[in-house]
Amino acid sequence: MTHAPLDAEGRRLLWRCRRGMKELDVLFEQYTAKALPTADPAERAVLERLLELPDPELAGYLLAGRVPADATLAALVTRILDTAGAAAPAGRMIGPHARIVREA
Repeated sequence: MTHAPLDAEGRRLLWRCRRGMKELDVLFEQYTAKALPTADPAERAVLERLLELPDPELAGYLLAGRVPADATLAALVTRILDTAGAAAPAGRMIGPHARIVREA
């Protein structure tokens, strides 16, 4: 997937999205390709906060359907999953052991 040109901060955030867990990498790749080039500083700051979380916690939010207690993080998780849903139908396997979980 090709990314639109990014500024230095955008490239740094894109690099931080590389988690080493394929399922997370796929979700972040889809989201960042669409949203990061035009994300305002506030959205980038929320993404930065989300990326500070450990992989098991991110997997819980993005792959297992858990919802962050922080409403701002929960809204970003929803946007990430919605972006992935636009690329793949809800419930489609994105990795050997994970599903995109979405509430009705």
